[in-house]
Amino acid sequence: MLKFSIANSKIKALQEVKELQKFLVKRKVYSLDLLSGWSCPFAKDCLSKVHKIDNKSKLIDGKDTEFRCFSASQEVVFPAVYNLRKHNFDSLRKLGKDDIVELINNSMPKDLGICRNHVGGDFFSQNYFDAWITVAEMNQDKLFYAYTKSLPYWAARLDDIPENFILTASYGGRYDSMIEEYNLRFSKVVFSEEEASNLGLPIDHTDEFAANPKFRNTNLGLLIHGIQSPNSVASNAMKVLRKKKVKFSYNKDSNYAGVN
Repeated sequence: MLKFSIANSKIKALQEVKELQKFLVKRKVYSLDLLSGWSCPFAKDCLSKVHKIDNKSKLIDGKDTEFRCFSASQEVVFPAVYNLRKHNFDSLRKLGKDDIVELINNSMPKDLGICRNHVGGDFFSQNYFDAWITVAEMNQDKLFYAYTKSLPYWAARLDDIPENFILTASYGGRYDSMIEEYNLRFSKVVFSEEEASNLGLPIDHTDEFAANPKFRNTNLGLLIHGIQSPNSVASNAMKVLRKKKVKFSYNKDSNYAGVN
């Protein structure tokens, strides 16, 4: 069985969004997470992976990494998070589409109303992406949403995305050119509020823009967060955000350990 996680403090705020209330009557927000980096075939600017070396966890950046993946940062600090996501990834990676659909449906908490696909991880194959399309079609009383750099899988199914499956293309991958080519709704990591303003991007502090069907065509900014390399541009940007007392990170709350 897969292990769904209870919403962290950020995505738990979706419970207060008026347009999402119909999905949350006596139900909750969950996420289904996979191993960061290892399940992200098209990551580039944010690529980081936890490697096990001599029974110790080490976070290793990719050759093109400009800022570390925040969810990979979680996995190196919290062993329970790493183990949960590895379990999910190992359970799914070798299955065909139909078996993935069956496993997700059988593992889904009965009180799930909204699911964020992948606080950690991404759509790692076309079969896996297609399986989530089918899951959404089979559960139309629920809402599913995801940020993704797996743009080739999305582009292959542009006309097949259900209304209750809200996707956001995440800049910083190997196929960024497909965002403009296919006119995909996108998010971009920014290093300051000023950068977001100059780009005309609202900052999504609560995942409201990412999840709400009302904003399915609205592009958005995400403030840099996670554990960054010392003295990197990203790390220095976070120092400025702290000095200005700008909220850009979220407490570890139940998403780190809460599973169903």
